[in-house]
Amino acid sequence: MRTIPAGLQAHLDGEATTLCNAWRVVRRDGVVLGFTDHDRDLEFDGLTYLAASGFEASETEDGNGLSAEGGDVSGGFSADAITAEDLSAGRYDGAKVEVFLVNWQETGQRLLMRTAELGEVRREGGLFRAELRRLTHKLDQVKGRIYGRQCDAVLGDGRCGVNLAAYRATATVSAVTDDMHIEVTGLSGFAERFFRYGVLSFTGGAAAGLSADIEDHRKGAGADSLTLWLPMAAGVAVDDTLQVTAGCDKRFSTCKAKFNNRLNFQGFPHMPGSDFSYGYADGQTVHDGRPLYG
Repeated sequence: MRTIPAGLQAHLDGEATTLCNAWRVVRRDGVVLGFTDHDRDLEFDGLTYLAASGFEASETEDGNGLSAEGGDVSGGFSADAITAEDLSAGRYDGAKVEVFLVNWQETGQRLLMRTAELGEVRREGGLFRAELRRLTHKLDQVKGRIYGRQCDAVLGDGRCGVNLAAYRATATVSAVTDDMHIEVTGLSGFAERFFRYGVLSFTGGAAAGLSADIEDHRKGAGADSLTLWLPMAAGVAVDDTLQVTAGCDKRFSTCKAKFNNRLNFQGFPHMPGSDFSYGYADGQTVHDGRPLYG
């Protein structure tokens, strides 16, 4: 149950109100931005809430319990606020959003209405529409382990235990074939495909702060070629710097030979294969578990 501050309650009880919405957006890279649907900028808690952003709230839905209701916000791209390039680059994915109801004549009279995360962002010409997800949406995520031959841990996490510092390298872009293929220098000391299924993180250039998954790693004449699973959202240029982290194909043999981590393998390499289900004893054949039909 929300407690409305006395000053705001008195304003709400009056004959006329001067209310607007304000949004405080905290991106995962630490950037904090403020927006409002009022016709002029507001300022409180040391942050300026921009009116030029064109932010506009839709009807929202809230309920009791742990349901995952949501709403959305929309607006136009602005050089001073949200840009199409930042949205395409994923800089707002998973951002934390605090929604305030504010008396714009006296910003000290305000109420935090809800806290949410930015979900799907859709672009429509020069406009955007961003989904606001209630924090309880995380309860819908599947949890638990998978019973399979391959490892189900993330390389370097607490269950895996591998120290990734020994499996990282810095590199520099030497050529850009297209938005999914780049050539880099600085990886000459690593074997071909060492960084296959790994991750690269840009530390310089227009894509600084963004990461991408690596599909393949090949050796070339004087440079290494990296193929990405998906096109880069931001432009990559020659001389951009990046950090490259090795990948794992989740097999026991790779865990043993590449990472010397076989004792901590988080899969079941000796579980029976699919052929085992076809084998049974019938009194006429050798009871060795071989499949009856190949």
